[in-house]
Amino acid sequence: MIETTDSRPLPESFESFPLTRPEYISAMVHFYRGEMYRSQVWRMRLDTTTNWAVVTVAGMISFAFSSPDHGPLTVLLANILVTGFLWIEARRYRIFCVYRARVRMIEENFYLPLIRRSLVSPMDDWRDRVARDLDVPTFKNTQLEALLARLKRNYLWIYGILLVTWVARLFTHPTPAQDLAEVYSRTAVGAIPPSVVVSAMALFYLSMVIALFTPSSRHGVVEEISGLERELSH
Repeated sequence: MIETTDSRPLPESFESFPLTRPEYISAMVHFYRGEMYRSQVWRMRLDTTTNWAVVTVAGMISFAFSSPDHGPLTVLLANILVTGFLWIEARRYRIFCVYRARVRMIEENFYLPLIRRSLVSPMDDWRDRVARDLDVPTFKNTQLEALLARLKRNYLWIYGILLVTWVARLFTHPTPAQDLAEVYSRTAVGAIPPSVVVSAMALFYLSMVIALFTPSSRHGVVEEISGLERELSH
């Protein structure tokens, strides 16, 4: 017990017992395992959302070609559903990046010097950074950056498949088109004329391609593994 000037005992505080080196290492090991588990949980949620999108696209394509009565509207609706999945996955990706950043911070500044048997960490203030993030967790990227990251990683291919499917559906169903004028007329959706539908699709895909070359598409991306290892023996 710590005594004051009036001889009244004060309760011992946590700070009055500094951690020993084994206690510190043990605490960091358990902390790392916890953060790794949480990052893996959110990584699996990312894969789940992508699987939803793939299964939805497969089902919509099968439905569109299953009968001549099923128009190209099915494929257009699939674009809307996939966009919804992309938005959900981007939100999950932002949360995944929070835990992944902590995991990488510990790996680079705690385990890397430990393996090298060096007392010098690559980043001097990494403990303060992790502590601040535990106190006030913050996202590492914006929603737009997350959207573009997941679009570049997975959804660009899904949208491309839907575009090819839509064009193939116009050329082949319900019967093979005789000329481009007939293909153009098939793009109409109910009372919506072909010019509006084609313009909307062109604007949608053109905006997507342009967005991939914006500065936001190069920020906020977490690459767990990058590059090709040339030294195969290593």
